[in-house]
This record gives sequence, C-alpha cells and structure tokens, in this order.
Amino acid sequence: MDSAEVESDILRRVRTLLRELDGHHPACQCDRGMLRWTLHKKIDQNPGNSSVLVRILVKELERAERGDFRHYIIPLLHTLMYALIKAPCISDELCGRVYDFCKKLLTLPKPFCTIGLDYAVRLKMERTAPGMLYQRMVISEQSLKSDPYPYQEKIFIFADPELLSEAICNALVTDTEAAQVSQSPRACMCYVIIHTMQAALGEGCDVSGLKASLQDMPSSNVEHWFQQVVTAVECAGSEAGTDRGQHAARLEKIHHSILGSSQAGNAPLGRMQGTPLPNPNISFHLWTQDDQLWKELVLFIRPLSQSCEPDCLSQDLDSFEIQDIISDCECCEQSRFSVLSTDSGIERDLPAAGEEPFAPGSAEAEHSRLHRKGGIKKKPSPLESVAFLQAGGNGPGAKPPAKLQRRPGTPPEPAAPLQRLHTARILLLGDDRILGRLAQAYHSLRKRETRRVFLTSRLNLQFYYIPVVTGQPNTLDVTDHAASGHEELCEVAGYLGRADPWYESNINTLCHMIPKLATMPSSPSKHLVTDLFITDVIAYYVRMGIQPVCFQVYAVKVFFNDPAQEPAEDVFLTELRTQGQDNISHRELSMTKKKMTLDGPGLDLTVTYKKVVLSDRVKELAMSLRSTGLVMKAIPAEEAEDLLCLNVNITEIVRINNLSGRSFSAVANRLKTRNIKIRSTEQRPFTVCLDKDSRRTYRNVISVEVSPCLEPSYCLQKTRTMKFNLHKTEDVGLVKYMPKSLLLPINTFAGVIQ
Repeated sequence: MDSAEVESDILRRVRTLLRELDGHHPACQCDRGMLRWTLHKKIDQNPGNSSVLVRILVKELERAERGDFRHYIIPLLHTLMYALIKAPCISDELCGRVYDFCKKLLTLPKPFCTIGLDYAVRLKMERTAPGMLYQRMVISEQSLKSDPYPYQEKIFIFADPELLSEAICNALVTDTEAAQVSQSPRACMCYVIIHTMQAALGEGCDVSGLKASLQDMPSSNVEHWFQQVVTAVECAGSEAGTDRGQHAARLEKIHHSILGSSQAGNAPLGRMQGTPLPNPNISFHLWTQDDQLWKELVLFIRPLSQSCEPDCLSQDLDSFEIQDIISDCECCEQSRFSVLSTDSGIERDLPAAGEEPFAPGSAEAEHSRLHRKGGIKKKPSPLESVAFLQAGGNGPGAKPPAKLQRRPGTPPEPAAPLQRLHTARILLLGDDRILGRLAQAYHSLRKRETRRVFLTSRLNLQFYYIPVVTGQPNTLDVTDHAASGHEELCEVAGYLGRADPWYESNINTLCHMIPKLATMPSSPSKHLVTDLFITDVIAYYVRMGIQPVCFQVYAVKVFFNDPAQEPAEDVFLTELRTQGQDNISHRELSMTKKKMTLDGPGLDLTVTYKKVVLSDRVKELAMSLRSTGLVMKAIPAEEAEDLLCLNVNITEIVRINNLSGRSFSAVANRLKTRNIKIRSTEQRPFTVCLDKDSRRTYRNVISVEVSPCLEPSYCLQKTRTMKFNLHKTEDVGLVKYMPKSLLLPINTFAGVIQ
C-alpha cells in the first residue's frame, strides 16, 4: 500500500472508532470493543506508520475541539499517547503539536484539564529526552534495577472462584503465565536500549547492528549499557537547559561504543523498526482468604527472598495480628482476647517446677529470677519486628535501620523521607459481589494502617475493575433478592460505563467476551486471540486508566434478636437488602398468621433517617409502616445523581377497607438519605444481605443502622483531639483537613465526565 492508501485506511479506522462512541455499533457485534485494539495492532505490524496515526489523531483532536465534540477528546488522546509511547520515533514538530493541544485542555473543566496537564508534563519530558516514557514504563513494570529510576509496579488480578467458573479461571491463569514466558530481564534491557537509541537518533540508528551486538554480549555488559542509557535519559529529563540535540549527542557516543569501531561508521540508513512493549508483570490470584490482599501487598514490598524462609513467613502471615494501640477509637476497635493471669509476680509464689535447681549465682538462676511463668509464650513474627517493617522499604528513599545506641550528646541522624517506590495495581474480575469483598478488605487495610503505618508510606495503591458475568448459574444463590439479569449484578460497571464512554467501549464489552473466549475449543486461532487480546486490553487499561471514580463505603451495624449476641459491624458498597425471615418458631408463626390476616403481609418497622436536601441541612425524620422489605442502593441509576447518597426503596403494605372487605396493596416509598435506622417494632426478626452476596447474609436481625463509613485515620485523630478539647464537638486542628469518609477509588480512563 502506498502512503495515501495507508493514511486513508487509518483515517477510516479512527472514524469508525468515533462512530462507536456515538452509539453506532459495528454491524458485526464481535467487533465491539476490538476497534481500538485492532488499530494499535495494525500499527505494531508496521511501526513506520506510527507518525501517520499520530498526525491523524492530532487533526481529529483539533476538529473535535472546534466542533465541541468533547466526548471524542479523551478517547482520542489516550489512543494517541499509547501510540506515541510505542512509536519508534516521533518528530519534535509532531510532539509539539500534541503538547500545545494538551495545554489548551487546561482551560476546560475536569477531567479534561487533569488529563491534559498530566500528558503535557509527560510530553515535555519526551520532547527533551525521546524514549523516556517507554523506558520508564518498561523499567517500572518489569522491576528492572535502576538507581536513577527505582520505581516498581505490579498488577494483581483477583478473582472469586465462587463467582467465576473454573474454565474462566484456568483460561486467565494460562494467559497471564503465557504473557510472561519470553520476557527475561535481559530481553527487556535490550528493548530499552534499542528503543531509546532509535527514538533519539531516528534513521541514524543502526537497529540491526545494535541487536546483533547486544545478542553477542554477556549479560553483565548488556546491563552496563542499559544503566548508561537510563542515566543519560534521566539526566536529560532532570537537568534544566538540556535540549534535544545535547541528549542525542550523548546517546550517539553510547551508540558508537556498543557497535564498536568496526561497525560505527557503517550504520545503514533504513526504515524504522518497531521495538515490542513487553507485557506488564501480572499475577493471578483466586481470592479465598479475607486477608489475602494485604498479604500479597506485604510480600510485594518485602519479597520472601529478602525476609526469611518461605514456610516460616507463610505461617507468620497467617497468625499475624498487630497489637491494638487505639482502643479508644470506636471505628478501629477489634475483638481483643484477654487471658487471666494467676501469676502474682513474686518469686516465692511460683509453683515448684520439675526442673533441677540451678546453682546459686549462675546465669541460669539469674535468668529464672527475671522470667515470669504462667504467661503465654508468643512466637515472634518477622512482620511484627521493627527490622522487618524497615527492611520492607529497602532501596532509595527508605529509612535507615534505627540504631539502638548512640553516644551521649550526639544529635540523632535525621531520617530520610520515605518515597512510594512501589505501585500495586489491583484488578478485580467479577460482578458487584467481588467489589463488596474489596470494600471489606480495603476497610480492614485502612484500619490496620491506622494502627501501624507500613504499606501507606511505601506503596501507591490503584484499583481497577473488569466486569465478568458467566451465563451459567453459579454456586451462589442470588434468587433471594431477585438479582435477575446481568445489569443487576453489574451496577458499578454500568455506572462507570455511563460516566466514561471509553470505559464502556473497551472494558464493559469484556463482560461476556472473556467467558466466551475461555470456553472456546482449544485451537491455534483461539490461543492467538486470547493471548493477545485479553492481556493487551488489561495492559492498556492499567496503563492509561489513571482517573479514579470514588465510591462511598457504608458502615452497617446489625443488632440481633438475642440480647446476648453482640452486634455485628460490616461495610457494603453497592446494596443492602432486608426481607422477612422464614424459619421462625411455631408459636411465632401462628401469631404472625393472625397478624397478617389483620394487617397484611410483612412486619412493622420504624424508620428513622436524615433526609438529603439541597441546602445540605440535616433534617431528621421518622416514620412507622408495615413493609415486606427494603433495598438500599448506593449506586445511582443515572450519572447525574449524587454518588454520595443512599437511594432507599421501601415496599409498604397499605390496608384498604371497602364494601367487599379488607384488602392490601403494595406502595413503593422512595427516599434519599445518608444515615438511616430500621427497627422491627414487633420483635420479629428479618434478614440482611449485603452487596447481593448470599455469603454475607445476617439472620435473626431486629435492627440495623447504616451510615457513611468514616476514614479510620480521621477517627483516630479526632479521638486524640477530643481528649484535649472536652467541650468542643466540631472538628478542630488537623482533623478539619483530613478526609472524613472512606471512599473506594476505581480507576477509569476519564473519571466522571461532567
């Protein structure tokens, strides 16, 4: 194909992509969600056309801005930046046009100005040091050792085995493992060297000669030249006044040194050659333990090889529980186990032991005098030791190990500030039920970090979500709450798709595609599609989806019919549903039948809530009614509605007296609130189900209280403040500037487009 035909074909593909954003889906439904992928794959097959694609996308962006087609801007910009990062060489003039367009976005509201600023900063560095974006992405994703850029990233895919079929889980495990097969650290270092040279030198780079020279080198030499290239690029990006020419001159010297004197002057000028962008480091986990997320994050910060023996650490991880140091804080309170000690602490009260007496004055006798018997001997855990927590931050920016002794009069050495050198990208596969488990795990992690900060100061935590729903009924019974249809189980994905059209086009289309690909019969074509498509889409999502949508986590306190039973505390993200309980005693059943004959089905409830009004004033209301159940929805049906508000639907039973006798009708009561209390006035129990998950069902409930879940660190700071301000109830001091509510951020490509 000549240049005109190539440009026409790429333009046609880009226009088709834009038509899909307008709701004009392709005639073949199997192409839905694959248009962006096929566009980038076509450029990967012929990297020389990267500049053509970037130029076309810049023109379409400028046309969208003039025509006020704002919903085109973010998808086009993400597509452009992804192509620019992978491109072998883009001219400074073309990068300048993209940079100027990103600066124009700063005058627009969020998220356009946020994304424009982020990409403008990246492009400024890329123009000074071409190849920097590719280099940094590979170094962090592959955890390559580099002092100038010591950042590491990892993708953790979590799937609930009770929500996804075994075939889907096996297919995802196979794909993630296959994506890492041909990606050795040596190969990734070679990719960085070749791509950086070609980006800076253009057609003056002898790509074939570089590949041959690097292939013949020992690994130590490859690592040496890799460090030289990384240092040159990072220095160019950080030094003020460094221009593109000076950077190219530095790399030209390294280029000649790698090729050697014999080949340095014979570099042939040829067409551009593409350098593969390696798949990121992905690990797949079946979520079977409640604290599994925290364990994996700890091991990411502090690998087994740096701590102790794997078996020992695994046992300590299972039994690890940090001491509760903030018992005053109700939000962070946990069950505490006390042991009554009969030891008085006096030596003569110790019972006679079976051991032989020690010699007077011996070391053993002195040790026995200081050793108290009768207590519980706890095996020290590496995770509880200060050395382990400090070792978890190994690398630049980490605090040095604390010294136990120092000379009198010597001031302590100032500790270096911690840097977040690790980024964990948590990708959830499933429906709203796995997001409910994530909310639980996130709340538990925040409480643990409030007690003793370990992960927060060292780790950037990013959450991603891909909806996956199987067509076959799974092991969980979801008929309790009439969760029929995939939309009911994927309310979060539906909201994200309405708020971000690019998420709807690229991610929500995987909901049925992943199960379909997983159940395809084994064939070479099947592996070709699944290995490339699923892994590539996941990589594209986590690389370009950096705008969070924050969902309010709600705290629920459940009171039971048995006064001796302690109230239960839990959290939910999407839904709370109550309904009458079936298995009650025969005596209660006979009384219930009489009551139903007089007052109708259901049970009498007292509902107390704070009404949400536009003025944000608190208006507390109370109502008594007879109801068969209620549903609290935390996810709005429309993106224009308030995301920090509960939509409560109560099915009220109304008695109607007429000439033909007594009849009953169901009336739907709808109210908006953030705080609500429901109590059964006739002491009849009901059930409470959280996040549509039958595993999280509470029975014999007599009352339930729901309110926004507070950030544990806010609770701790407020508790400390109140100790010194007994007569002040409002937030004072540092508390005023801390986030009050616990929000769960889920990344998309655009966030919420206003």
